[in-house]
Amino acid sequence: MDSAVKNQCCAADFMPVETLRDIQLTRLQKIVRHAYDNVEFFRKRMDDMQVKPDDVKTLTDIQKLPFSKKVDLRDTYPFGLCAVPMSEVVRLHASSGTTGKPIVVAYTKEDLDVWAEVMKRGLAGAGLSKNDIIQIAYGYGLFTGGLGAHCGCEALGATVVPASVGNTQRQVMLMRDFGVNGICCTPSYFLHLIEQAALSGIDMRELPVRVGIFGAEPWSQGMREQLEKGAGIEAFDIYGLSEIIGPGVAIECTEHSGMHVFEDHFYPEIIDPDTGEVLPDGEMGELVLTTLSKYAMPMIRYRTRDLTRIIAEPCKCGRTIRRIDRISARSDDMFIIRGVNVFPSQIESALLTVPGVSANYLIILTTENGMDNIELNVEMSPEVFSDQVKELENLQRKIVRAVESVIGLRIRIKLVAPQTIARSEGKAKRVLDQRQK
Repeated sequence: MDSAVKNQCCAADFMPVETLRDIQLTRLQKIVRHAYDNVEFFRKRMDDMQVKPDDVKTLTDIQKLPFSKKVDLRDTYPFGLCAVPMSEVVRLHASSGTTGKPIVVAYTKEDLDVWAEVMKRGLAGAGLSKNDIIQIAYGYGLFTGGLGAHCGCEALGATVVPASVGNTQRQVMLMRDFGVNGICCTPSYFLHLIEQAALSGIDMRELPVRVGIFGAEPWSQGMREQLEKGAGIEAFDIYGLSEIIGPGVAIECTEHSGMHVFEDHFYPEIIDPDTGEVLPDGEMGELVLTTLSKYAMPMIRYRTRDLTRIIAEPCKCGRTIRRIDRISARSDDMFIIRGVNVFPSQIESALLTVPGVSANYLIILTTENGMDNIELNVEMSPEVFSDQVKELENLQRKIVRAVESVIGLRIRIKLVAPQTIARSEGKAKRVLDQRQK
């Protein structure tokens, strides 16, 4: 790693592994005691399993503790998992609640300091510094993305452009006029920015932006290539979730060989999603996270439903904190068609291997004659948009073969004109389930 870049990064990223493990154990013991003493939910779960805080004597003893899940936050809505008096809570965030009651998360002043610290470390690891101008096009408000990125940028000392989402033409104008170097948003929204800039005669590759921090939704290597080619940037994958803290749990460094987990604050495990058994580093499974230093609403062994693996091998950047691989899928995003497990990310990966299609698509699930089917609506890129039937049929066949080679199913493909699939300013909606229930 370049010495100037390393100097602006946090020493905690490079601490000896033995020191890191000692810090993790000390913080784990403290947070388990805090949760047990102050949250009835955790105390009952631990008592039911006949485990006490003093039973956590080593890091492997974390496996004695019960799991927590998203439903637990909904069942204790709004403040049932708070471990401090409300007088110590300085901020609340919440999910959109589109599938029921929203997930509410609380922060003390110290929790916000931790959040700003890990975001700062992540931004620095992506090569950003106090000399940069960073535009934040995540939503502000109850969604954690906007304010989480904002506080990290300010902690870094960078100039912040709090653009939020929407008003796409204005977003492009700000990037151009303010000399923006970095941008934080969802990958699908940045793709939309590239498209809208082109329609206005602006080539994003000619703007000074050089770094994109993209998260809040799964995205593939093919999407990365489209974003980097379309805007002349270096794209970084960032990972987080509101239940743990928000964005900043893990992020890629400039080596792009996995996302470094700030594991002095978030302890990672990988489990078999079916049995709950802890898997060794390197094996694919469900990511489980424990907050080691979040006190308003600690989470013990939280099942994220995100599928990945821990990469324990040393990174060329020199950081000693471990990495997780790109989130390949979410176990709760999976749908089953004719006995085959299918993830939207698999379809995207296959789709983006075919020249002439864009990264905008919609998966429609239907039922016909008692059988479930997939229809994939795919936007053609403007360069290949044509009304010649032969060319369209050839492109269609290529997409069918590419998808079938990945998921093992032959599905229907519907080619649609550019700009006809609805764009989202937040997380992209990729699946429309119209199956008979």
